Amino acid sequence: MRSSLSQVVDALKSVLLGKEHQVQLALATLLAQGHLLIEDLPGMGKTTLALGLSRVLGLSHRRVQFTVDVLPSDITGMSMYRKETETFEFRPGPIFSHLLLTDEINRAMPKTQSALLEAMEEMTVSQDGETHALPSPFFVIATQNPYHHAGTYPLPESQLDRFLMAIEMGYPDEASERQLLSAGDQRSHALELPVLCSPEQILAFHSEVQSLHCSDSILNYIMRLVSYSRTCEGVSIGLSPRAGLGLLSASRAWAFLMGRDFVSPEDVQTVFEPVARHRLKIIQEHGGGRGNSVARVILNAVDVVG
Repeated sequence: MRSSLSQVVDALKSVLLGKEHQVQLALATLLAQGHLLIEDLPGMGKTTLALGLSRVLGLSHRRVQFTVDVLPSDITGMSMYRKETETFEFRPGPIFSHLLLTDEINRAMPKTQSALLEAMEEMTVSQDGETHALPSPFFVIATQNPYHHAGTYPLPESQLDRFLMAIEMGYPDEASERQLLSAGDQRSHALELPVLCSPEQILAFHSEVQSLHCSDSILNYIMRLVSYSRTCEGVSIGLSPRAGLGLLSASRAWAFLMGRDFVSPEDVQTVFEPVARHRLKIIQEHGGGRGNSVARVILNAVDVVG
């Protein structure tokens, strides 16, 4: 059954030209039961990635374009009064899908951001005293503009921590972009991909990933990485305990995706940057903001064997 995952990657590679690593990271995030944040400019393939994933994995999907006037109820749903029965009926919002793509999350007001992220954390939506469970599996791909763009509301650290990984799609290489120009827009092709998996199979994969063997030496390595991030020069906010758990889950998912039954140091190193980059806050004198460079410094400074 695990062989279907390599078929999923191959299928997505055919519409996301030159983005195999990003595809694998997105799939690993789903296998680890996390959510994905993509910080990049428009037109980089974020929507194609979401459409392709939902298609080949057999998942229902919805897309929401965030703006300043989007309300929490526009995401989670609301209770509507039915005159015929003289009762209120809950109308689910777009969050009630297996895969939700939220475009430009940092253009929404903080109250709307919070409503989405709370639902992601609890896997439920509460309305008028009733609790409504979200579908399972449930996977959010959120995109945001770079912080220097006008009209954005940056996510606070507590909410950034809800995303297991953060990646950039980046520009394609020259050969891939030439192929893209010849083939045209890949979004329509994403909807034509074969269905290679099912929600039930993904839930089974979740159980297998959670039980993947992780030795004490790997656990110690993860602990040293997390600990060093809190004392690293230039870092004002290091990795939280949640980040350490996320790094372990992501490492297991990557090993599983690569066809292994155990976690290796290379698995930890591969996922460390996307797990850490959005959680590390850099002191202003060292450039401020966040970035991969500090994550790489931490990786280089911490030995695999303590």
